[in-house]
Amino acid sequence: MKQIITLLAGLFLAHAGFAQDVFTCRNTALSFFSATPVEDIDAISDKGVSAINLRTGDVYFKVAVNTFKFKKQLMEEHFNENYMESDKYPHAVFKGKLVSPPDLHKDGTYEVMVDGTLSLHGVDKAYHEKATITVKDGKPSANAKFNVKLADHHVKIPTLVIKNIAEVVEVTVKAAYTAAT
Repeated sequence: MKQIITLLAGLFLAHAGFAQDVFTCRNTALSFFSATPVEDIDAISDKGVSAINLRTGDVYFKVAVNTFKFKKQLMEEHFNENYMESDKYPHAVFKGKLVSPPDLHKDGTYEVMVDGTLSLHGVDKAYHEKATITVKDGKPSANAKFNVKLADHHVKIPTLVIKNIAEVVEVTVKAAYTAAT
């Protein structure tokens, strides 16, 4: 994991030229929620990694799919084996850029738009989503909530359980960054 963060920081540093512009998060929290009349399904992982370049607006998130934890062990098994096929597609990755980023070197809370590509279940799809970036004492944190339509990423839900799993899941991302070293 440390090698991934070092590689990400190196790539951002080479592109940016200023170390104080690049921040990383090694315990990015990602969760999803699926609401249906039969049951709600939610899972969380705090094993994601992320990087943000305040100067260029580049953002990056990556999480191993099999790190999501569920309330019920059986849901976790079905999620990894039947739906996400985490052995075949081990990671979810988002690469994007802030649209018209404000000066994130100043403390404050900023509503931003992010354009990027989510690679999930072997399928890349473009997203244009809102996010909130808060800078306090020079350190940024990011929060975003957006919807992912499972069919857009070729995640198939068997007819037998179609009423148990929503076609669209709400994804939440939270990252508290520290300066890249």
